[in-house]
Amino acid sequence: MSNAGKKIILTGGGTAGHVTPNIALMPELEKRGYEVFYVGSKEGMEKELIGNFDVPYYGISSGKLRRYFDLKNFTDPFRIQKGYHESRKLIRELQPDVVFSKGGFVTVPLVKAAAQKHVPCILHESDISPGLANRLCIKSADVICTNFPETIKHLPEGKAQVTGSPIRQELFEGDKKKGLDFCGFDDSKPVIMIIGGSLGSVRVNAAVREILPQLLMNYQVVHLCGREKLDKSLVGKKGYIQFEYIQKELKDLMKAADLVISRAGANAICELAALHKPNILIPLSLEASRGDQILNAESFERQGFSLVLKEEDLTSETLLTAVETAWEKKEEFIEAMKNGGHGDAVKKIVDIIDSVVN
Repeated sequence: MSNAGKKIILTGGGTAGHVTPNIALMPELEKRGYEVFYVGSKEGMEKELIGNFDVPYYGISSGKLRRYFDLKNFTDPFRIQKGYHESRKLIRELQPDVVFSKGGFVTVPLVKAAAQKHVPCILHESDISPGLANRLCIKSADVICTNFPETIKHLPEGKAQVTGSPIRQELFEGDKKKGLDFCGFDDSKPVIMIIGGSLGSVRVNAAVREILPQLLMNYQVVHLCGREKLDKSLVGKKGYIQFEYIQKELKDLMKAADLVISRAGANAICELAALHKPNILIPLSLEASRGDQILNAESFERQGFSLVLKEEDLTSETLLTAVETAWEKKEEFIEAMKNGGHGDAVKKIVDIIDSVVN
């Protein structure tokens, strides 16, 4: 059956990880004839990110469901209720054939409203254990797409399918020479790239900078260190370059990188797997997160994609040892990732959307 004239609402917000996979789906959805709409919060980062694309954006009221005391706990339920009524109105106006939700609290009222109107809903869960927003939506979902095989046991039987995470096509189109030139590097030594997330990581940054003299003997280093975390004393150091954040040139830097040191956010590590980049993962500790990055990293280690270094074990010495070990095992990592099936998530997910619509 043709998808001409079919309509889909994409939703997700709160962090870039809840938005960029939706962005990755857009070209394939449009190619298959879908009219795409986006629903997010009224002033969240998703509004800015989706503003770069020719996709109608609708903002709804949203609130956060917290497990700790906060004065907003008294007002957010009213915002969520308002978001639900706004979502019902949008469903009536847009008449979507399907809703695809990437997660985040803004998605809950929309998914609930869509299900109440008998519109099929597909969820995507990035982490091994579903986050609270997705857990609230599971009963309303027709299909739940997951990154990890381990997630299946947390979900209703027959509802879940392992798809991996949608990766932006542009990341596969990097140019190694452009990446090296952008950094002022040459091809005489391999390149290590450190990614600490948009906020960076003080501990990872400090450990990397402590072992720079040893690293620069054998490697060139590009360091995405996070907002306001540049070390001015290292500016101009041969073989080392630091950036707070990179967007447009990231595809070229990824292509130039021979080894990546990264946090273990689900979307970030799925990009590494899809691009077959040998990597060292340093997941956020339990003190700083709900533990999802630890589970993500352990899964990738079991699948043979990564070497994992726990944050509580992170020192300059353990990081240097990890680099040496990962470099020795890089071909094993690449081979495992090539067989891991992370490169075709976009097609898998849009095929599922087609099956629900048709």
